[in-house]
Amino acid sequence: MAMKIKQVSIFIENKAGTLSAPCKLLSDAGINIVTLCLADTNDFGIMRLIVKDWQKAKKLLESKDYAVKITDVVAIEVEDRPGGLASILSVLEKSKLNVEYMYAFTSGKNGRAVLVFCFENPDEAVQILSSKGINVLGETHIFQK
Repeated sequence: MAMKIKQVSIFIENKAGTLSAPCKLLSDAGINIVTLCLADTNDFGIMRLIVKDWQKAKKLLESKDYAVKITDVVAIEVEDRPGGLASILSVLEKSKLNVEYMYAFTSGKNGRAVLVFCFENPDEAVQILSSKGINVLGETHIFQK
């Protein structure tokens, strides 16, 4: 089972109304956004999405002239409690794994949350995290209902 998740990044202008258009486009195509994060500068934003059918999302967004990038990210499960994130970050620091960026969402399952990380080398990160007993999630877990 693949332990990396495909993330769709959409580059959008940083102005009123530009956030809803790609979301509506995906919605109209029946593509559910599992989680997202938004980063911005003065002129543009990057909307990072996790969707099940990333190939369809990429093709659809590009057909409407959006600049789209697909990135491998690593999702891990952590206890949704004080110190849950700190314990993961401690493992990353000791393992010399640099986090380029991350975001989180609650999975609603057994008091667990999901952390999504972008690493320079996601394959190495999966290997190290798994060897430390950290539950690295595959697409099957992320997209199950």
